[in-house]
Amino acid sequence: MSLNRREFLKRSTATCAALTAMRMGGGGLFRPASAAASGLPGSLGAAEVTSVCEMCFWRCPIVGKVKDGKLVKIEGNPKSPVNGTRVCARGNSGVQLVYDPDRVKYPMKRKGARGEGKWVRITWDEALDEIAHNIQKVKKQYGPHALAYFDHGASAENMRGIFKALGTENYTGEPAFFQCVGPAALAYLNTVGYITTGTRQYNDMGHAKAILLIGSHLGENIHVSHIREYIQGLSNGAKLVVVDPRFSAAANKADIYLPIRPGTDTALLLAWINHVISHNLYDKDFVANHCQGFDDLKAATKNYSMDWAARVCDLKVPDMVAAIELLAKASPNVNIHPGRHSTWYGKGDVGRHQSQAILTALFGAVGVPGGIYFPTKVKKGKAECAEAEAEEIQPPKVSLKEGKYPFSAPFGTVTADTIKAIITGKPYPVKLLGVNGVNIIQTIPNPYETMKAINNLDFIFCEDIMAGETAAWSDIVLPGAVYLERYDAVYSYDGLTPYLTVRQPVVPALYEAKSPYWIAKNLAKRLNIKGYTCDKEEDFIEEELKAAGLSLAKLHAEGGIVTYPGKPYRDRNELEIGTDSGKVNLAVEEFASKGLDAVPKFIPAPAPPKGYTRLIYGRSPVHTFSRTMNNEWLHHEEPENRLWLNDEVAKHLGIKDDEVVTLENQDGKRSLPIKVLVTPGIRPDAVYMTHGFGSRSPLLSRAYKKGAADGFMMTNTIEDPYMGATSKRTNFVRIVKDKKVLAIPELRPVPREIPYFKSKRA
Repeated sequence: MSLNRREFLKRSTATCAALTAMRMGGGGLFRPASAAASGLPGSLGAAEVTSVCEMCFWRCPIVGKVKDGKLVKIEGNPKSPVNGTRVCARGNSGVQLVYDPDRVKYPMKRKGARGEGKWVRITWDEALDEIAHNIQKVKKQYGPHALAYFDHGASAENMRGIFKALGTENYTGEPAFFQCVGPAALAYLNTVGYITTGTRQYNDMGHAKAILLIGSHLGENIHVSHIREYIQGLSNGAKLVVVDPRFSAAANKADIYLPIRPGTDTALLLAWINHVISHNLYDKDFVANHCQGFDDLKAATKNYSMDWAARVCDLKVPDMVAAIELLAKASPNVNIHPGRHSTWYGKGDVGRHQSQAILTALFGAVGVPGGIYFPTKVKKGKAECAEAEAEEIQPPKVSLKEGKYPFSAPFGTVTADTIKAIITGKPYPVKLLGVNGVNIIQTIPNPYETMKAINNLDFIFCEDIMAGETAAWSDIVLPGAVYLERYDAVYSYDGLTPYLTVRQPVVPALYEAKSPYWIAKNLAKRLNIKGYTCDKEEDFIEEELKAAGLSLAKLHAEGGIVTYPGKPYRDRNELEIGTDSGKVNLAVEEFASKGLDAVPKFIPAPAPPKGYTRLIYGRSPVHTFSRTMNNEWLHHEEPENRLWLNDEVAKHLGIKDDEVVTLENQDGKRSLPIKVLVTPGIRPDAVYMTHGFGSRSPLLSRAYKKGAADGFMMTNTIEDPYMGATSKRTNFVRIVKDKKVLAIPELRPVPREIPYFKSKRA
């Protein structure tokens, strides 16, 4: 954090992403690994194979270098318009994922109690026969809705097709919606007509004159193209406003930094909206011609004054005014960044992001350089040979998917509701769970409830690469092929420069690992599910490419990527908003029709109870959640997390830097030991840790019990009333040092508008 803004911009222009970026030397012709070594400059005599990274969800185009049959290096594809020759530390470390000695090598069957991590090796036939037997048994005894499936990642759709074909509605892309992006996605979909917060975020930071980041991990969660665009904008002179209770990497680059009280972001946004309207700082032409609900918005926000927000947010009025007027001056080329991870407080999460979308519209920053832009779709085909022939789902009398949350259904079955149904058997019993590509014990808040649910299942199986906690709790574990060992569906990017590429094997799958398609196809045979008729995985890739006028051979000849002209911006006379009203909804009437707020309101998140502080969390530039904690290269760079503790609080408690403590939450749950980072860079009413550490799986030799897991402190959760996403910043902790519980002093008075959290243990 000692690097100032000017030094940062100077260095970033040259290196782009500093320690995480790497370049490859020359060469533009890419060949399958079976081809002769090309002898291209910098190739080290290795064959080069293009593919797509999956070390995080950003999916950068890559080149794998293979020598003597072994993957030796990963670099960015120089033809890629988003990352070029760069990959981040995680992308680099895909080599170690392939060769990690702890990866799941063979089908395994549990022989001890769930969670013990005791296994016996079995054959693929035995594993698939047992999974099929249990699926048929549960379906016959309880019906198809007793089956459920949690998944995440590019490989998950093959197995999801199995569950759809079996007739259940209980499948969800968790954690992408209900533990992460759901509230933001819903807010933008209903305000501006499309989701700006997905895998690729449609935010033109590179051409922005000003950028607003709220609680953002930008610069710490390294997505190469996103960071490049961010650096481009700052290098071109964009002003930066950062709102965060923590002095983050982004805050260190800010022109204005607002260290807000946790849980009050919407109060600040509503006061800003009122200020923009009352001081005529909004784009009158855009609002008049392309927005509806302005009068409702004006009336609903008129009492949110700057003085009120300053007291609630613990900020200074001059700083708040300076920030919003800096953004207004840059309009319409201003980026009110929507973020992605939005499941913070449950109630109010949709409203917070709705407020950001409204502010974007008031500045006219829709479809213009520097604002949010429109995706350009890339044509590709549909490979029916890679799909199961699904039965029409007959919803049960009381549906989990059509539950108490009026806007949850498009996103799948609510995660929290599925867990509750497994435990309670209501509204119907859920007795079998399949899991693919997600560590549900680390990801879903309140892992104690998740483990309780697992113990209530008749059967659970997972397909995974590394044996994290979920694998340790499964009855059967299937060894999935690493992304560098398999084909996935054709990948198209619809951003500023659209492109089409393919994930393909760089090296053959090791041990007995199999691709998701192979697993789904062979399980389908045992369940008498028709479909999955592709003889080879290349067949469905070729089918998808055909619609784009391509083939694998043509794509290889093009260096693994084909780019297309994009149309991200719109002339205002051509502007088409994809909402039902055809305009940006400054007030969402559909929300009101379901008894929810058409215009956001400030819903205070309770303050920490006496003696506690709020737990917040974030990302690491070298790790992807719990997925990479066992990776040798990444573990070496960051083997454990640390607890950020305010220096004033530390002085009161007598805690010094690097001391080891444990945390106790409001329900008496304790963490694994964690080292303290004493810093003025966190407010005294919060502590912070990086997410993903503290593995409790003994099957991961490097990651086991290294650092502390924030998720094991999350036992108080609140579901968002719009779509059922689960809160993750509604838990409070105190510090235990040398077996003595230390009460956190209240150094920032809590205003009357914010109630204290009432602990069940009080």
